Amino acid sequence: MKRNWEYKKLGDVCTIERGGSPRPIEKFITDDPNGLNWIKIGDAVEGSKYITSTKEKIKPEGLKKTRLVHKGDFILSNSMSFGRPYILDIDGCIHDGWLVIHDENKVFDKIYLYYLLSSPNMYSEFKRLAVGGVVNNLNSQLVRNVSVAIPPLEEQSRIVAELDLLTGIIDKQNAQFKELDNLAQAIFYDMFGDPIENPKGWAFEKLENVCSNIVDCPHSTPKKVDYKTEYPCIRTSELKGGSISWTSMQYLEKEEYEIRIARLKPVAGDIVFGREGTIGDAVILPEGYNFSLGQRTMLLRANSALMLNHFLHRTLMSEWVKRQIDAVNVSSTVAHLNIKDFRQFNIPLPPLALQQSFAEKIQSIEKQKETIRASIADTQKLLDYTMDKYFG
Repeated sequence: MKRNWEYKKLGDVCTIERGGSPRPIEKFITDDPNGLNWIKIGDAVEGSKYITSTKEKIKPEGLKKTRLVHKGDFILSNSMSFGRPYILDIDGCIHDGWLVIHDENKVFDKIYLYYLLSSPNMYSEFKRLAVGGVVNNLNSQLVRNVSVAIPPLEEQSRIVAELDLLTGIIDKQNAQFKELDNLAQAIFYDMFGDPIENPKGWAFEKLENVCSNIVDCPHSTPKKVDYKTEYPCIRTSELKGGSISWTSMQYLEKEEYEIRIARLKPVAGDIVFGREGTIGDAVILPEGYNFSLGQRTMLLRANSALMLNHFLHRTLMSEWVKRQIDAVNVSSTVAHLNIKDFRQFNIPLPPLALQQSFAEKIQSIEKQKETIRASIADTQKLLDYTMDKYFG
């Protein structure tokens, strides 16, 4: 125990309550600007500590069936992105997918509490308290029973300054990464033009004719393990802006990996494309990994005699392909792309020499991105170490 620090159950120092929903919710949604903010997980901006606005409002008469929350409160998602904390920058109402934490006695520096609730150790504590060690959702009693570290407020402020410095560095590194992505996209449009307008007059070809292989993922849930192996399983959640996000990557044992590559073994240079939910993101697989496909993904292998993977990758993420996705998805309530439709998509076919020139530019950008990616990983390790030091 650190000197002058207290350790208490969160429920002993904060009030923790669950949200609620007036039902059927459709009858309470309103366009009236004077309605009450209806806070949903979709209102949370990735990477932000705060929820600042809502897409929907509810009628005031729905208040008796929900939970009113206020600016400065913390809310925790108890399903979906389980255990993720947000600070409210608005007043509003929460449904039963949220828990609210009121720090009425101002025991915590707000940002200190945010880091505490965001820490890997807090998630581990949730798992420890859950029956059987498996957590699919949170309840208010479980969160009340979590033990938390409470340093003096001055010490909390010092810890916040240290963690803010590290997260600020990561934010700047991510911004550099994003700038390089934007540069790659700008080069694409400069060299090839917008495929929608096709100002350079390229011929078009069916996607299936410019690929040597297009395969769907196995239609089964992979048997993942809770530890890292040499067999990563890539899902739509790992497709982030054209790059692989490793933070949520799941891993398989060799036996399960062999089952999932039976149709086609992914190799470096192949493209993984999301086909359900958030459709339209794609990544090129790097060297040195034994990847398999998770659910809701497809694998493409470009026919190098006609098309290079870097050109195809950027084309797949263009507005041109997005419009084709929308055209075949008009009657579906859940975004879903059928592989049969996907094979028929029209893809521009510029000269191979021009594609090669583009690929060389992109490979140079990718080297810079890899350097930044390594720097982000190093800073993240330092941040993880620091959070463990204070919250472990």
